[in-house]
Amino acid sequence: MQTDPLSETLFALADPTRRAILARLAEGEATVNELASPFDMSLPAVSKHLKVLERAKLISRGRSAQWRPCRLEPEPLKGVDDWLTDYRKLWEDRLGRLDTYLATLQKDRAKEEGK
Repeated sequence: MQTDPLSETLFALADPTRRAILARLAEGEATVNELASPFDMSLPAVSKHLKVLERAKLISRGRSAQWRPCRLEPEPLKGVDDWLTDYRKLWEDRLGRLDTYLATLQKDRAKEEGK
């Protein structure tokens, strides 16, 4: 079964270990051993996380002799941001209306207290 890119990205981001790996890669390229060092898990377990990130196109692996550095690929994150933009606008509009309503209540209360 094939899923859409956004679903792949969100699935990859759902795991805190994978998010931590992406945060590390935001600082620059790293080897699997470097990425695995902060975690209490085996290299094969870290490799499974990397495969999920690679399948979601959030990382790529280069080749430099025997060294295969991983690097962050930010484009799928832009897709998530684009998708969230509509929801961000919705909540900003709703919060704006709530601010207006609360200001009206405060004015009404101040008028009642001033009587």
